[in-house]
Amino acid sequence: MGPITLAFLLAALAWVLVAGFHLRERHPVLFWYLTGYPVTAVRVVRTWRKVAQYTDLAVSPRPSRGLVGDLVVKGEALRPVAPRISFPKATRTGLSVVVRLHPGQTPGPFIAAADALAHAWKVHAVRVTSPERGLVVLVATAGDPLQRPGLAHAPAALLSALIGILESGGAWVMNLRQVPHWLIVGATQSGKSTLLARLVVQLAPQPVALVGIDCKGGMELGLFEPRLSALTTSRKEAVAALGALVKEMQARMELCRFEGVRSIWELPDKLRPVPVVVLVDEIAELYLSDGTREGKAEAEKCSTYLLRIAQLGAALGLHLVIAGQRVGSDLGPGVTALRAQLSGRVCHRVNDPGTAEMTLGDLNKDAVTVAQSITSEEKGVAVCTGADGGWGRARSHLTTVEDARKAAAACMHITPGLIGVRRALLTAGAGEEA
Repeated sequence: MGPITLAFLLAALAWVLVAGFHLRERHPVLFWYLTGYPVTAVRVVRTWRKVAQYTDLAVSPRPSRGLVGDLVVKGEALRPVAPRISFPKATRTGLSVVVRLHPGQTPGPFIAAADALAHAWKVHAVRVTSPERGLVVLVATAGDPLQRPGLAHAPAALLSALIGILESGGAWVMNLRQVPHWLIVGATQSGKSTLLARLVVQLAPQPVALVGIDCKGGMELGLFEPRLSALTTSRKEAVAALGALVKEMQARMELCRFEGVRSIWELPDKLRPVPVVVLVDEIAELYLSDGTREGKAEAEKCSTYLLRIAQLGAALGLHLVIAGQRVGSDLGPGVTALRAQLSGRVCHRVNDPGTAEMTLGDLNKDAVTVAQSITSEEKGVAVCTGADGGWGRARSHLTTVEDARKAAAACMHITPGLIGVRRALLTAGAGEEA
């Protein structure tokens, strides 16, 4: 091989490497289809039999003859038979394999062997589902999509917010029509404020009234005030606003009863009141009391009003998004009752295991362990519940405060007016000045 030929080959190899790097960075899905999928598919087919034997997924057939009781006295050696699988089907983020179970097998052993399968196939993770009896679907994710949390695609819908991406590669959507109330917890710098900003950006263009309750002087939600129908910056104002929302809820009950329907969504468009989303930043500020009679009364009222909205608001278009650094029963007896009504859960990195347990413990113990493993470098990563009742890791799309502020300012002209809430806030402010 001459020097010219060698130089040409080196130049061609360098070009291929550069082109491959560019393709992987700019078009990761295409890069996976062209390079990663064929190699991984062959690896799955070649290793399936051995992996099934090592993880006890293969079944030894029981011979019909040559048995004395359970003792094999004559015949060939029993060879475990692995379940039949389909050829791996490519997906945008990995591949999927359909497994036909042997009689008597259940998905449990496959769930236990998910980590072993991920190591054998050299993929990031393997998820196990059972869409119908006798079948198991193994979904392998080639890489960690949370390292580059781009946005997946999701259809636009009223009260639906595209937050980010799930670990499976799907869209992380908070749909308040399906899951009406949410609890979001996270320590400082964990991504909780970024998630709230993303939620405001997604809900701002929609015909939805946003009510902000920020007892830290409005430092967080005050940035989005142009798009908020009401903003409270103290617990006294929060009591007034929540009380007005309870009265609004009662008025909607009377309207539904008069029209003979069970929710506002069954009303004609011209009669349907505007949906309301209440954003509460730092729930502890509403429950903690300074020991005075007035402080205890305010905390009790906040607890009662929030619980009533959580219990009755879903059918009446009133939704809660409660956020805080920590949530525990020590905040007050009403916190546990309120948590039971908040079926949507998001747990970022937390400072104490009690908060993770309070957020996810009643749903799944494994979710608590995964939430506690989130590190400080994984900002925006959280364990969240889905509409199907399951859970998984997800990461919110990076939304800066400036992005949320611009979205709020651009949509301020469609901000619905809540006359009852504004009147209650004016009355509370006048009483405080007096």
